Amino acid sequence: MRPTDIMRGSPASPDAQVTRANWRSFPAIRWGFTHVREVLPTAEVRRSATPTPIVSEPRDLSRLGFTAPDGKPTTVEATLHETFSDALLVMHRGTLIHEWYGDGMSANTPHLICSISKSIAGTLGGVLAARGLIDPEATVVKYIPELEASVYGTCTVRNVLDMAVAIQFEEDYEDPAGDVARYRFSSGWDVPPPGVEPGHQRSYLTTLRGTGRPHGKVFHYVSTNTEVLGWVYERACGMPYPRILSEYLWQPMGAEDDASMTLDSHGMGRIAGGLSVTARDLARFGEMIRCRGIVGGQQVVPGWWVDDIHTNGDPKAWAAGDLADIFPGARYRSKWYTLDRSVAQRPRCDRHPRPVALC
Repeated sequence: MRPTDIMRGSPASPDAQVTRANWRSFPAIRWGFTHVREVLPTAEVRRSATPTPIVSEPRDLSRLGFTAPDGKPTTVEATLHETFSDALLVMHRGTLIHEWYGDGMSANTPHLICSISKSIAGTLGGVLAARGLIDPEATVVKYIPELEASVYGTCTVRNVLDMAVAIQFEEDYEDPAGDVARYRFSSGWDVPPPGVEPGHQRSYLTTLRGTGRPHGKVFHYVSTNTEVLGWVYERACGMPYPRILSEYLWQPMGAEDDASMTLDSHGMGRIAGGLSVTARDLARFGEMIRCRGIVGGQQVVPGWWVDDIHTNGDPKAWAAGDLADIFPGARYRSKWYTLDRSVAQRPRCDRHPRPVALC
């Protein structure tokens, strides 16, 4: 079945319907990732009343040629279609020079951004730290005493930000009975098999245990760390995460459209991967980071936090961690990757090097 046949008809035929059981499987995923609010419960992340304008000088990059990984020549246009891509926006020094949308997408269509949600959460931490609402060096249990008996009972907020928690957890997305599967049951993303209780995220987080090794020594990518970070924010601010994100980052940044975040059965957001935004608002976010946290002459994210993301992160922890063989010499800081340490200079609006948010 072609992705364009999904959810066509009233009702769609059984094999063309998208449900919680198949929404992240091909071909249903193309509809599912742009209609998350019709699949799962969500909360709004409200837009700004005065969106930041985007300067546009369109150029046709669709026929730009390059060599594919298989050694064959191709073009941007061909690759977008062959890979079932949904959108491509190209910004150059603050100007939108290319904008393309695939089937079912438009400038106002929200799209799930998966683990880029983590980088947005890490950026939000700088805003809250600058306002004295959180202390990155404080222990997690200062904010969430319920986690005292878990692995998070002995780590700091900084350990959580930098994925340096010594936790027994394997981020294996293919194991149907593994850690990620149980985590997804608790978040409401997956339907558990008969006899397995789904639970909810906060309860699940209390069950996670450590390796017995010290925190802060090894980079270990674990999505539940970001859920704990969001819970810290909620306790510090006294409001749900989607509202925190809206009031402290999304609105000040000048987002044009509402975003949304998936919720578990108890109303906790999937902070690590449940955010849906428009491509243009994601471009606004990237441009803000490129400009050291400044939007329209206003400092939205503290410049020192962006500098810290760009220049810090423990290289020894990275070298001992999960991805050192793939990206040797990289670093990880506040939910952002810096893949090339040679460009560890202060990011500015007239420069291109910047940290990277990865799915």
